[in-house]
Amino acid sequence: MISESLVDLSRLQFAITALYHFLFVPLTLGLAFILAIMESVYVMTGKQIYQDMVKFWGKLFGINFALGVTTGLTMEFQFGTNWAYYSHYVGDIFGAPLAIEGLMAFFLESTFIGLFFFGWDRLTKVQHLAVTWLVAIGSNMSALWILIANGWMQNPVGAEFNYETMRMEMMSFSEVIFNPVAQVKFVHTVSAGYVTGSMFVLAISAFYMLKKRDLPFARRSFAIASSFGLASIFSVIILGDESGYEIGDVQKTKLAAIEAEWETQEPPAAFTLIGLPNQETQETDYAIKIPALLGLIATRSVTEEITGIKDLMVEHEERIRNGMTAYALLLKLKAGDVSATTRAEFEAVKEDLGYGLLLKKYTNDVVDATEEQIKQAAADTIPGVAPMFFTFRIMVGLGFLMLTLIGLSFYYSARHTAEKQKWLLRALIVCLPAPWIASEMGWFVAEFGRQPWSIGEILPTHLSVSTRSVTDLYMSIGAFIGFYSLLLVAEMYLMIRFARLGPSSLHTGRYHFEQPNNHTTTHAPA
Repeated sequence: MISESLVDLSRLQFAITALYHFLFVPLTLGLAFILAIMESVYVMTGKQIYQDMVKFWGKLFGINFALGVTTGLTMEFQFGTNWAYYSHYVGDIFGAPLAIEGLMAFFLESTFIGLFFFGWDRLTKVQHLAVTWLVAIGSNMSALWILIANGWMQNPVGAEFNYETMRMEMMSFSEVIFNPVAQVKFVHTVSAGYVTGSMFVLAISAFYMLKKRDLPFARRSFAIASSFGLASIFSVIILGDESGYEIGDVQKTKLAAIEAEWETQEPPAAFTLIGLPNQETQETDYAIKIPALLGLIATRSVTEEITGIKDLMVEHEERIRNGMTAYALLLKLKAGDVSATTRAEFEAVKEDLGYGLLLKKYTNDVVDATEEQIKQAAADTIPGVAPMFFTFRIMVGLGFLMLTLIGLSFYYSARHTAEKQKWLLRALIVCLPAPWIASEMGWFVAEFGRQPWSIGEILPTHLSVSTRSVTDLYMSIGAFIGFYSLLLVAEMYLMIRFARLGPSSLHTGRYHFEQPNNHTTTHAPA
């Protein structure tokens, strides 16, 4: 049996690298499209200020992009170093979208980003605009293939277990690509990135407005970011609702944990707005519920029930017993009994083999597991409810906060009075971390809620790890935290430095001073 500390440390290391990496990804996704929009306006109008907007925000985009690439490469290597059996078991399927991402999307994005920065004097306006759009499309294509891989981990479609090779094998690449969980996750994630980019531009533009500097530049940046951000935040919320529906369809345990639904609810199921989940007593204290809302989100109806955690554990216990049977039949097949009867019996129960493998945490002799071990394995199928419950609500709360701020920004920008709303400008600066916090919370819900599976209902996490020493993991975790922290500090320093310099650094004094009673710019003396 694999030691629990080895599994926990391997998970911790991957979580640290993933969460660090995703500090850079959303801003890359969002700023790339904002740059493309700004440059489109520049090409259509020919106004120099829009080109300066592309160059200034592009400089901040480039800093973020470089650090995102650095942290992302390390994360992929961990599949070989820390999760060797995972790579062996599902590599033929999981590796395909990652390979396509590298060959198609990442190289597209990386190639054209060089032309974006160094092609201003070598390309025509239209050619450079095409390059900028290809950078934006490349970043989104990169996200698509990565999220297809991650979506398959959540909902493993288009693949089957082959007892001869002892691996999962792809049966339908189209099913993997068009996995509904992956598609919803992709649009939801990239929309969250668009919101991050919009909040970033809004906050820095708000800073310039409060300081009464670079006002023509800040007003236009503010207007574009608020327009793009408003469309994006609506997309996040709508696709978040769609994601809830997909979870209710294929990940009932995750849904029950998010909502702390201990008992199966009769339709229409109520939504628990807030409360204090207690996993020991399996109750939610001081719960405040909204009638029928959960049924509408998770089932799109008021006539379907939501299965509770207690009933799910009973179902999982039965599947574990079926998995024990599947494991016994697998041993017979591997021993040479490949008769039609044995193969037919195995085919009938092989979908529950993963549940049988959960017992490997407690015994090497799966077939003869005790009742106590079966109940322990069944309890393991429920992730920590309180972390899921509160993390999800933090994410949703921040989403509606950003909807309010971006909506007000759009309203006042359309009325040309945004710079007079000092309270709103200050709120945008204070709430700049909100999209990053919401994104990290979203990933926590998605990945922590998948436990105890590395591949949903197929491969338990505790079987996926490499055989490494605990000392190695402590050393590598310390090294990652130290190195990534330095990268994060470097990015924040560079971002703050260039943001403080402002767009006037592109052309000395071009936007720096504003006459008091009109919107014309007075150039600073040379």
